[in-house]
Amino acid sequence: MSPHRENHDPTLGITAAAHLPERGPRAVREGARTETAALPPPITAAAPVHEHITDALKTPDLIRLGGNVVLARFETMKVYAALGAVRTLLHHGRIVRGQTLIDSSSGIYALALAMACHRYGLRCHIVASTTVDSVMRAQLEVLGATVDQMPPSRNLRLDQERRVRRVRELLADRPDFHWMRQYHDSIHYAGYREFADLVTGTLPDAPLTVVGAVGTGASTGGLVQALRGTGRTVRLVGIQPFGSVTFGSEHFNDPEAIIAGIGSSIPFENVRHELYDTMHWVDFRHAMAGAIGLLQEHATFAGLSTGATHLVSSWEAERDPERLHLVLGADTGHRYAERVFARHTEAQDMRTLRPRPIQALDELRPPWSVMEWGRRPDPAAVRPGGCPGTNSVEPVSSVEVTP
Repeated sequence: MSPHRENHDPTLGITAAAHLPERGPRAVREGARTETAALPPPITAAAPVHEHITDALKTPDLIRLGGNVVLARFETMKVYAALGAVRTLLHHGRIVRGQTLIDSSSGIYALALAMACHRYGLRCHIVASTTVDSVMRAQLEVLGATVDQMPPSRNLRLDQERRVRRVRELLADRPDFHWMRQYHDSIHYAGYREFADLVTGTLPDAPLTVVGAVGTGASTGGLVQALRGTGRTVRLVGIQPFGSVTFGSEHFNDPEAIIAGIGSSIPFENVRHELYDTMHWVDFRHAMAGAIGLLQEHATFAGLSTGATHLVSSWEAERDPERLHLVLGADTGHRYAERVFARHTEAQDMRTLRPRPIQALDELRPPWSVMEWGRRPDPAAVRPGGCPGTNSVEPVSSVEVTP
């Protein structure tokens, strides 16, 4: 066999180029040489023609980061959540075409919901976080969404509280609006069944560890719940920023935190704590190191939450090299160009970083802690009540709905 022919890696069940020269900064440092003339010819393959951009965006790029680590890098992962929820609501008659859907968002859910509304003939109203930048706002407005953006704030809890208050004000004036409640309504789990099918069809049927930011709970929880429902052995590793109430770190303050989307300064009802096996808490500087490291070593430009998952999955995979690890990359790095990537010279070398193992939440300390969660319930033991819409309709599959 030619040393440059493609081979099949049984550990992942996917095709990998064998014996190609090493690429990236490490290759340059060690004097590695790339022989472009010896590379195999490109493979011609058919590509699907999509009826709407959301069908293209919901399929991630699958990138091998190591022998037992695969990154699912999305442009916006929450397309699955928004499409699944909107289709289910239309199917059950909870909403009708032409109606306005409203929700609060720190960015990527807003874009996903606006695109879902564009696809299904709905209006969209976003109450946006102060962290939503001008590029994201422009996309939302061109898509036809109305954008209410909160004033600048260094306090993410205040930002979230302001957004919820504004949504309630709008609903009082416009009861015909439908509040999507991405933070509370588990209808957003529905879309991730399709992602689970993709994982099942692509990766081998072996014990799997999923590593991802908790966020609203729908992405990590929805994927793993669907995978476990097939009988597959799946371990779920969640990631939180310091300052999040969801897994008990609200008494800490990370002054540089701009990753509110992976945690919560207010209770999120659709996070199912009992799905998680291990929890990591990561500060801004460590997430930044992961994001810069991912670009340096793998030429992959991804967001800050993906940086946190890359850091955590690298450590997890070292501890369990025989297990396949699937890393969830929620979005690209464009929103963090100035606040993270322009500061790349400040980044620590992620390979030198290690977490502090803890046994209980009262031992939690920045900048990086890890705890075996053991699928225990919500530590607060009390969930906010009276959230209409939660579990109120049976999810439907990703098939197209009829008018």
